[in-house]
Amino acid sequence: MTAVPRLEIRSRLPARASARPPLLFVHGGYCDAWCWEPYFLPWFAAKGYAAHAVSLRGHGGSPGADTLYMASLADYEADVEWAAAQLPSPPILIGHSMGAAIVELIVAKRPVRGAALLAPIPPSGLLSVATRLATQHPDYMMQMGGLDPSRLSAAVLEALRPFYFGDDVDPRVLAQASRHLNGESPRALFDLSLRLHWALPRRDPPPLLVVGAEGDRICRPDDVRATARHHGVEAVLLPGLAHMLMLEPGYATVAAPMLRWLRTIE
Repeated sequence: MTAVPRLEIRSRLPARASARPPLLFVHGGYCDAWCWEPYFLPWFAAKGYAAHAVSLRGHGGSPGADTLYMASLADYEADVEWAAAQLPSPPILIGHSMGAAIVELIVAKRPVRGAALLAPIPPSGLLSVATRLATQHPDYMMQMGGLDPSRLSAAVLEALRPFYFGDDVDPRVLAQASRHLNGESPRALFDLSLRLHWALPRRDPPPLLVVGAEGDRICRPDDVRATARHHGVEAVLLPGLAHMLMLEPGYATVAAPMLRWLRTIE
């Protein structure tokens, strides 16, 4: 099921034409491209980068909700490849959580200009993360196991919020985020559980940045460090942020080191 429909792409362009490479942001599980829109897309556009975010099939404004249950990680990989091909030049890929895993798949198979992995799932796979959460936070796993975005109660949102957002998240952003909660493909989640032996680029690995948040209760600092070691780079760990770091009030503490890294690879 790799045929790619026409997908939703949200974009912010710099005020003036720029020779800088475009950026393509890839969201994580259970959300869509909107998560990059409040802060990251305009922030990077203001720095001179054409910033784009794709909604994977069955997410956000992209078609495929009726067949989402069949979508594999390889299908999501094809979606990102399709979105990249719509841009005027090859983009730098930036993925969050599940989106980082999709970017890793692409990086292992073909040359890219650069890749940034934010709050990545560790090389041991999603199963290790789920096992830890089930043991330490069974209430969270119960809510996620029966998540129905069409029937969200205040109690469900309040149970999930601490795992994704810090206490100081803007209530307006939180309200919008709840409207962009999306179902997720069981098949893609299964694929994510089998990450242990994923390949690395055979030669000439691209410039790669790995960033995590010290307050992340999903992909914890040790998970981020494991991904960085897997790719032979140092992890950047930032204080005071949670898993959805692109929607936190301190989002600029993530964007700033990304910008410094981008400047070194242009």
